Amino acid sequence: MPEWLIVIIRSIFMLIALFFATKMLGKKQISQLSFFEYVVGITAGSIGAEVITGLDESFIHGVLGIGAFISLPVLADRLSLKSKKLRDFFEGKGTVFIQNGNVLEESLKKEKYTIDELMELLRKKDVFNLSDVEFAILEPTGDLNVLLKREKQPLTPSDMHIAINPLKEPCLVIMDGNIMNGALDSIRKSEEWLRGELEKKSVRVEDVFICQIDSHGDLSLDLYDHIRMEKQQDPIGFIKAALERSKADLDLFALSASNEEGMLLYKKNSDKLKQVLHSLQQV
Repeated sequence: MPEWLIVIIRSIFMLIALFFATKMLGKKQISQLSFFEYVVGITAGSIGAEVITGLDESFIHGVLGIGAFISLPVLADRLSLKSKKLRDFFEGKGTVFIQNGNVLEESLKKEKYTIDELMELLRKKDVFNLSDVEFAILEPTGDLNVLLKREKQPLTPSDMHIAINPLKEPCLVIMDGNIMNGALDSIRKSEEWLRGELEKKSVRVEDVFICQIDSHGDLSLDLYDHIRMEKQQDPIGFIKAALERSKADLDLFALSASNEEGMLLYKKNSDKLKQVLHSLQQV
């Protein structure tokens, strides 16, 4: 077998092995990895690269080596859940940089941070005045969390003793022109209700790229680009098209009405739309 083909095959299998090994570590982001996990990740990647390009090396031995290295942080995570001391050892502890409004020089020296680096981290938190900070701690992940002084914190409804209703996350109910029925069920809304709300805005489901419903029941729409351009370039034409679709629906409902009263109601509203369309022809 040619060497280049061996390298390709090894690369594919090693990528699969590294993927499953990474899945074992859980859903931690790269920035949240501890020093221990970071070292293990680099070593596992190095082993994978060596096995792929080193044709004299055993592929099985490389996979076993990666498995052994990955199992160490998994075991460490399990032990850390049961022991605070082990958790501090493997993941580290936060270091207080500012306490009671005072910068702790010894803590900066311990973590090898300069004043310039501290100010840079504060600016990333939108804090430009050191005197505004009551407390700041450097987390094991390298992030700086800041507590502003009471008088520098934003005013909240709680400070004003104002009671407000809880805010729920927006719900995505239309994606790529398709209604997400499961999402509608979760907020106790029907497809008929959604279509009715869209009709009020003269929009079809097929025209919608994304639609969200907030906790107040208000819709937030993002239309497909070509539909948006049509509305901007020819708003009257877009309205006419929407009215014509509505009139066609009313005519269809009139034909399929189960009683004469319903048929007359549909026909009456269809005639009204016909008059509106005739008026728009003059615009």
